[in-house]
Amino acid sequence: MQYLLLIYANEAEVASLKKEELGALHQDYLAFTKSLAQSGNLKSNNGLRPVSTATTVRVRNGKTLTTDGPFAETREQLAGYFLIEAKDLDEATAIAARLPTAKYGSIEIRPTWGAG
Repeated sequence: MQYLLLIYANEAEVASLKKEELGALHQDYLAFTKSLAQSGNLKSNNGLRPVSTATTVRVRNGKTLTTDGPFAETREQLAGYFLIEAKDLDEATAIAARLPTAKYGSIEIRPTWGAG
């Protein structure tokens, strides 16, 4: 089954990291991604640009409305995702717990309707 691991973090906290801390976090993500690829669990992944670059789209009464920024103001912002293959929710949870951001942010696990 495929699961989407949605990575949430506080952009201000990440932006305040020292250069060495940010470098270590980047290396942790590279190692994590490599291990997922080697295990065959990785389907796709990517980080997202800051929430300030987001556009929200709504259609009301046939009219398309766009708003700069995210759908809602929150303490943590959607920072990226991993699409993984896992045998069940327990395996997906174990993988999500290994994500570096799980140490200071949160990871939402969502099963997909897609293949798998």
